[in-house]
Amino acid sequence: MVKFIPTPIGNIEDITIRALREFEKTTLFLCEDTRKTKQLLILLKERLNLKYPQNAEFISFHEHNGKDRLKELEYRLKREDAVYVSDAGTPNISDPGQLLVEFCQRENIAYDVLPGATALTTAYCASGFKNGQFIFFGFLPPKGGKRRETLLKVMKSEFDSILYEAPHRVEKLIEEISLIDKNRELFLAKELTKLHQNYYRGLAKDILREFKLLRLNSRGEWVILIKSKTLQDKSIGVEDILNMDIPIKLKSKLLSKITDYSSKEWYKRLNINSK
Repeated sequence: MVKFIPTPIGNIEDITIRALREFEKTTLFLCEDTRKTKQLLILLKERLNLKYPQNAEFISFHEHNGKDRLKELEYRLKREDAVYVSDAGTPNISDPGQLLVEFCQRENIAYDVLPGATALTTAYCASGFKNGQFIFFGFLPPKGGKRRETLLKVMKSEFDSILYEAPHRVEKLIEEISLIDKNRELFLAKELTKLHQNYYRGLAKDILREFKLLRLNSRGEWVILIKSKTLQDKSIGVEDILNMDIPIKLKSKLLSKITDYSSKEWYKRLNINSK
């Protein structure tokens, strides 16, 4: 049987009792990163007196080797008890664990997913957004037209949207959101459950200003919530112009009229994104 075990997203005390019990009897660990899993177990041993089998085997299972690992481990997974552990949080959300789930389903291998911490639900509960419905997009493509295309889709959603972003790109993301709709309400959660956890809620333009003044993106993981576009907003917006099939020069002039950026700045941005 394969157990998918949630791990803390920051605070070590968020580990569940069920997770501890599984670790204590498991001899085969499939890990997104074996080093991080071993480090977690050492901390659990020191602080919570965890005792796991000394002969436990740790095998990497990530997006680059997952398919090959399934071929190598097929025989063992059908006959042994194993656990899958992601770097942090509940497995199978923005990690390669789904490959293993599909394999278990296809090969009729019993599996179970234990409940536990997830950054996206923690952030949504902290946001105060009242919609009650949201879409999780994970990480946006890092650059290029695909990134802009996906962000436009996010900004048009009738539901609140949740994104993950790396610290070195989070200011860029807020700037991109501001270019599309500077008055869109956002909620940002930084380093959830950790010592330097912080929440930020406000309009995109105001949060961007705060980022530039305080350099908030210096460290830590970020969860970004984007409030859904109101149905009352019928006016033409940045995303509408960006989707128009018109020359870049004309598109830049139109965008400059409804944003704080000049047509020259828009022309430069559109040319970069089209490459």
